[in-house]
Amino acid sequence: MRAPFQILAIPYKYVQDIPVYCVLRRSDEGQWQFIAGGGEDNETPEEAAKREIEEEGGISISNMILLKSMCFVPVEIFPNRQLYDWDDDMYVVPEYSFGFECTKELILSHEHTEFVWLRYEEAREKLQWDSNKTALYELNCILQRQNKK
Repeated sequence: MRAPFQILAIPYKYVQDIPVYCVLRRSDEGQWQFIAGGGEDNETPEEAAKREIEEEGGISISNMILLKSMCFVPVEIFPNRQLYDWDDDMYVVPEYSFGFECTKELILSHEHTEFVWLRYEEAREKLQWDSNKTALYELNCILQRQNKK
């Protein structure tokens, strides 16, 4: 059963000591975003993020950065909402954000047609959703601070 929350997971890696971010193109509507999906059954957001990374990116990870960036998504974007056991007065669900260092090559699922690794400014320009842009900003700030230490 679909849990009433969404996750966002941002793949990053370093190229010549500069962080770059992987932006993926959705196969259904063509917009560019990060790995995203919903929780299942009694999963925590962290468990859902790890599962979605494996499903959409083809890799397993052990470490993630929990970001403070969070938004709420209207339930109307879920086409099968009537199949979920959600309260009738639920109008929005929370979206939790994570970052993870990608140390292996991504293997795309059918949900995406392509991906590109971009520096912060280029990635931000390519993204469709404000929640993705905000989470990217936070992750980029964290990584820049870590590089200065």
